[in-house]
Amino acid sequence: MSETVDDKQVFSLLQVTRSVQRTIAQRYARTYWIKAEMNKLNHYTHSGHAYPDLVEKKDGKVVAEMRGTIWRSTYQRINKEFIKYLGEPIKDGISLVFEASVTYHPMYGIGLNIVDIDVSYVLGELEKEKKESIAKLKKEGLFNKNKQLPFPLLPKRVAIISVETSKGLSDFYKITQNNPWGYKLEYTLYPALLQGDKSIPSILHQLARIRDNMAAYDVVTIIRGGGGEVGLASYNNYKLARAVAEFPIPVLTGIGHATNETVCEMVAYRNAITPSNLAEFLLQYFHDFANTLHAAEQQIAYRVERKFSAERQKISHSINTINWSSQNLVQRAKQILENNKVQVIAGSYRIFEEQRSQIAKSKTILKLADPVTILNKGFAMVWHNGKVITSKTQLKEGDTIVNQLRDGEVQSKVLKSNENGRKE
Repeated sequence: MSETVDDKQVFSLLQVTRSVQRTIAQRYARTYWIKAEMNKLNHYTHSGHAYPDLVEKKDGKVVAEMRGTIWRSTYQRINKEFIKYLGEPIKDGISLVFEASVTYHPMYGIGLNIVDIDVSYVLGELEKEKKESIAKLKKEGLFNKNKQLPFPLLPKRVAIISVETSKGLSDFYKITQNNPWGYKLEYTLYPALLQGDKSIPSILHQLARIRDNMAAYDVVTIIRGGGGEVGLASYNNYKLARAVAEFPIPVLTGIGHATNETVCEMVAYRNAITPSNLAEFLLQYFHDFANTLHAAEQQIAYRVERKFSAERQKISHSINTINWSSQNLVQRAKQILENNKVQVIAGSYRIFEEQRSQIAKSKTILKLADPVTILNKGFAMVWHNGKVITSKTQLKEGDTIVNQLRDGEVQSKVLKSNENGRKE
């Protein structure tokens, strides 16, 4: 009942709220299908109830907001459907079409009591966004841009976008670090949210950071531990997919699911189904390089051995040639020496004979020139004052001279000289 105060009819707050409650109950007596974005689920495990924050956005701004309620039994039923058809439980940051009644509570105000959610709409919205993103990227010529980049010979320096506690990241580390060949990769972790609407700006921020230090890395990896369709919705976002497609070094994805490839995975240089597959993909490059290197080593060793063998044959042939040539030269030298010996001997003998003949001639000449020989022939030698006289001009009348004969000397005196030079 209302009160009268100073001739005014006054209602209590409870009366007003109950009146509003009755009015709304009468006005909104049935349920309605409503489209909205569930910004936050607000599920409480101790009660099993959920109180989602429902919003509508235009151009990124919230234009309407209302509180929702999902009672425990309803939540359990809807959650089972999400897990069955979407592969994961209901969670924050998804667009919904849900059936709800409009309610009003004196303590909590107006709200929406959700009794059902159209799972097929969620799937349809995800698929719609995916198709729109693909169409835009293809129209802009960006869809295959990252795939066309040259891939490093050894993807050693890896920038990782992930959550530090992710099981997928743990699997990736385990496989790459414990590989049986001892290959070493260098990692730098860039932590980011990996699901929900907030994952988009988080991943974009880390991609920008990596781009600023791009020379330090060979590849970028986005690693996530798995999830269903709703959790992967952000990877169909056009802005995020474009950032991956336009990234200047290869982007590799391993976000842990086997079906319904997302747009980011499509435009990435390489999409591995799981982080483990991604680790094996990187290790395979090292293994292929090692095999190529080993094959090159064997080829080099084979060619070097062939070269050495050919050189050994050449050296052996050269040695044989040198031996033969040396023997031939020695033989020729011996022959030349022998010929020279004969020529020298013959020449020496001839010279000897010539010298002997010359000596004999000289002996004869000397013998003929011997004064004894001359004296024996009746000639005499004339001396005057110890000198041999050869000309009349050396003497004058009255000089005493000595005449040397074969068997002695005879002294005489110069009386006169005749005309032919003879003296008396």
